[in-house]
Order: sequence, then structure tokens, then C-alpha cells
Amino acid sequence: MATQGSNNKSEIELVIENSNIIMSNNNNSNNHEPSSSFFMMMVAIAKRSLMSLSSILTKFHAGYFRISLSLGGQALLWKTLIIEIPTKQDTRSTLRHVLRMLHPTTFFIVLWSLALFTLALLSILYLLRCLFYFKMVKAEFLHHVGVNYLFAPWISWLLLLQSAPFLAPKTALYLTLWWVFAIPVVLLDVKIYGQWFTKGKRFLSTVANPTSQLSVIGNLVGAQAAAEMGWKESAVCLFSLGMVHYLVLFVTLYQRLSGGNRLPVLLRPVFFLFFAAPSVASLAWASIVGAFDIASKMLFFLSLFLFMSLICRPALFKRSMRRFNVAWWAYSFPVTVLALASTDYAREVKGTIPHVLMILLLVLSFLVSLALIVFTLLNSKMLLPDDDPYCKPAR
Repeated sequence: MATQGSNNKSEIELVIENSNIIMSNNNNSNNHEPSSSFFMMMVAIAKRSLMSLSSILTKFHAGYFRISLSLGGQALLWKTLIIEIPTKQDTRSTLRHVLRMLHPTTFFIVLWSLALFTLALLSILYLLRCLFYFKMVKAEFLHHVGVNYLFAPWISWLLLLQSAPFLAPKTALYLTLWWVFAIPVVLLDVKIYGQWFTKGKRFLSTVANPTSQLSVIGNLVGAQAAAEMGWKESAVCLFSLGMVHYLVLFVTLYQRLSGGNRLPVLLRPVFFLFFAAPSVASLAWASIVGAFDIASKMLFFLSLFLFMSLICRPALFKRSMRRFNVAWWAYSFPVTVLALASTDYAREVKGTIPHVLMILLLVLSFLVSLALIVFTLLNSKMLLPDDDPYCKPAR
């Protein structure tokens, strides 16, 4: 009996010990569950973020730099207005009072900061696209529209450089940045302009379209920035390079050869680049010679005529305005540089008509940019459409 009692006691102890082991294992597993579930949640979030970024990069393209072009042009316009606010009573007293009510210095710094942030974000996205989707970038380079927007990032940086509130034109940093932003423009010139007159399938008559004028604008903006540094020879070099090709391009587009008919309907807002090029040319030449002389006035009048010709034909843009597209930003930059040219013209030509014209263009430029910002915020889900005509391969 004693032996049987001791055996029962050992069995009871064994059962108790086993139950303790099971309970301890359950407690450990319960402790590990929160950490493992958190880890799995973080992995799921990372996967979703990568998939979202991948989707953005596949739909993103250089055409989105239209936004930075517009904001950079606006920043330069407001800097010009701040510098030229008159201190005495004159015919521009109305403009002076309006600008003082808007606190232009504060508004300019905020606008310039917004333009810098936007351009930096777009540049990072395009750099990631180059790293992970180089084949798409290569296809963009071979596209008759996409290749021209490769100038847009460098034009945007040059505009921000000229409008920088803390950087003087003749400093070493300004000079260094000018080289960083101007060299890619020249390299693209060598590649694209060389294709226009050498043997191959990319003759100017077959690939010319309104976006081709961005290559001209790149040279002219670079010339204006160089002139502000006092580098007259470099400014004249870039100006002559841009203007000679502008004349050839302008005649080609006027002839409406087969290549010009390949522009999708949704991209028709880029027709506004027709008057952007002569507007920038008038500003660049004025910076080179130090005055808004006869040549600058001729270019300004040409841009004003082309502007009037386009706005008198709203039917041309009707189909492209049915649904929001990032191509709408192509309206802003040309109007802004035209307003910039009008400020130089009004400063040179004293009178009521030049100043009324300047105020009208300034107001139009501001309203167009403001409207585009509002439309972009309201239609943010449509910024990366699946059927963007820009991304379609050339026929």
C-alpha cells in the first residue's frame, strides 16, 4: 500500500509539472503574438508603399516638370515686381498699392519655397525612375514629345536660380550652379539639334511639334542667367544657338508638315509655347544688352501677336479641356513670361497703354497659376492617369 501511495503521488507531481510547462508555453506564445503581428503589419505596409511607389514611377514622366516651370516663372515674376515697385508717385501707383497690400516679399518667399520643394520632389521622382525604370526613360528620350520635356527640369532650376532671394548673381555659388544646370542643356542641344540635320529617321520635318520649342527656351533662359552674371560671351553664345534653331523650327511649324500633326488632342495646351519662346528671347536679349531695345520690342510684339492669335481660337483647346490633365499646366509658364516681358516693356516705354497692358497680363498670369493650383488639388487623383497620351510611343 505504501508503495502504491508513493506511485500516485509521483504521477500527480508529474501531471502538475506538465501542466505548468504547457501554461508557460502558452504564455510565451501569447507574448510573441503582438510582436509578430506588428512585424507582419510593417511588412505589409512596406510592400504596399513599394507597390504604390512603383505605380507612381511607371506613370511619372518629364512632362510633370510643367508644374515646376510654372511655379519657377511665377517666382521670377514676383521677384521682378518687388525690385521694380516704384518709390515715387507715378502712373504705376495703383500697382504699387496693390502689391503693398499683398505683402509681396513674404508672398514671394513662400512661393519660391513652394517652387523649390515641388522641383526637388519631381527631380527625386525622376531620378528614381531613371534608376529603376531606365527603359521607360529611354523610350521617353526616343519619343517626339517626351524628349523635349527633358529640358524642363534644367529650365526650372535656372529659373529658380535667377529668382533666388538669398543668392547674388556674381557669387561663386551662383556661377557653380549655373554650370551644373546649363551643361545638360548644351548636351541635349548637341544630341537633338544634331538629329535634325543629319541622316536618320528623326528629321526636323518629321518630329517637329510645339514642344520642340522647349529646347530653344532652355538656351534662352541659360543666356539670361549668364548675362546677369556678366558673362556676355556665354550669354551671346547660348542666345545665338537658341535663336537660330528657333527660326528654323518656327518656319517648320508654320508649314504644318506631317510631323506636326502627331500631337495628341489632350496636349494642345502646349501650343502656348509658340509665344513663350519669343517672350523669353526678348527678356534674354534685354539682359545681354542692358536695355529693352528695338530687338527686344520686336520679339515682345511677336509674342503678343501669337498670344492674341491663340486666345481668339478657343475651339482649338475645347477637347483638351473636357477632363483635367497635367498638360493644363502648359498654359501658365508662357503667360507668365509674357507678363515678365510686358514689365520690361512698360518700364522702357512710358505711357498709359503699356502699363495697362502690363497690369492685365500680370493679373491674367496670377489667375491662371492660381486656378491651376486649385484644379490640381481638387483633381489630385487624376494626376497619374493610365491613358496619358504623353506616355504613348511614337507612331
